[in-house]
Amino acid sequence: MHLPVTYLFPTGRLRGFKVDIAERIREIEEELRRTPYNKATQHHIGRLKAKLARLRQEAEQRRGGGGRGYAVPKEGDATVVMAGFPSVGKSTLLNALTGAESQVAEYAFTTLEVVPGMMHYNGARIQVLDLPGIIEGASKGRGRGREVLSVMRSADLVLLVVDALEPEQRDAVVRELYEAGIRLNTSPPRLKIVKKDRGGIRVSSTVKLRELTQETIKAVLAEYRIHNAEVVIHEDLSLERLIDALAGNRVYVRALTVVNKVDMLGRAEAEKLLRRLGDALPVSAKLGWGIEELKQRIFSELGLMRVYLKPPGKEADMKEPMILPPGATVRDVCSRLHKDFLRKFRHARVWGKSVRFQGQKVGLEHELHDGDVLSIALER
Repeated sequence: MHLPVTYLFPTGRLRGFKVDIAERIREIEEELRRTPYNKATQHHIGRLKAKLARLRQEAEQRRGGGGRGYAVPKEGDATVVMAGFPSVGKSTLLNALTGAESQVAEYAFTTLEVVPGMMHYNGARIQVLDLPGIIEGASKGRGRGREVLSVMRSADLVLLVVDALEPEQRDAVVRELYEAGIRLNTSPPRLKIVKKDRGGIRVSSTVKLRELTQETIKAVLAEYRIHNAEVVIHEDLSLERLIDALAGNRVYVRALTVVNKVDMLGRAEAEKLLRRLGDALPVSAKLGWGIEELKQRIFSELGLMRVYLKPPGKEADMKEPMILPPGATVRDVCSRLHKDFLRKFRHARVWGKSVRFQGQKVGLEHELHDGDVLSIALER
């Protein structure tokens, strides 16, 4: 009897056999641990990592995304999610930011469901979500991890909340988010892949690639069953970033580290910790320390814009701005107001930082800046 042979896995098993996907993942992980990284092994390691990422993605799809998840309707102008280990004080911090009544206790796993609150700042309504605490192995499903992490994928900003007495928690939380496909404080890979019917793989780059060779790129593409394509790369791409681009299920979110319970440290100890963590905000949710500074930083990180509307011939309403996302245009404002504003639009005038001179006449595609005053003229 002759069995069809395709290729061998590290243990020598034939791909045609029904090997448990978790076992295949373990085999590749073990081979990666055994293989030293150097120029001679770069191609092989690249292929193994691509295979591993693809199998993990396949395993997640077989699980149906990891469970029922949490049905959290997005409200307000933006959504902020707090990520942290149990008992870091997320519930107390939610109350300090929003006034929401989240149950608080001195033991782990107090938050069993998502508790939403609404933070009002600079005219913006910002939804803040308190989730169950993340634990080691959350990305693999421990402690309802997949459900918790699925909520974070739709966040506009993640607050990495760590206990001042256990700062190593941040690295653990970041690692779990990374394993779940959540990339913090970075942008999507800058490359373009156009699939073709024939011609093989053609790779070009506008910058020098220090880590990847053309052979490694082609091997990784082959793992994703791409054998004919035009690839144009616009950054010094790493292997992990290439795999991220091919996986197609990564999300890129801004994150801010919040060190809670700083009242438990002395001044010198707190300053040393903040130097170690870099760009982190110290707060004591229990005592209210640093809460206003945190609100301001959240608003800034979200990049929300305040645009003040001025009816023609009248004064601008400087008390209730329209809150818009970064990059919003005059067209976006008209769409929010009423469909007639688009249909009857004649021109607009803007006072603020987005124009060369005050009262400048602009069109629908003009990009607005925070603090602009906008007056829209309609056809009669």
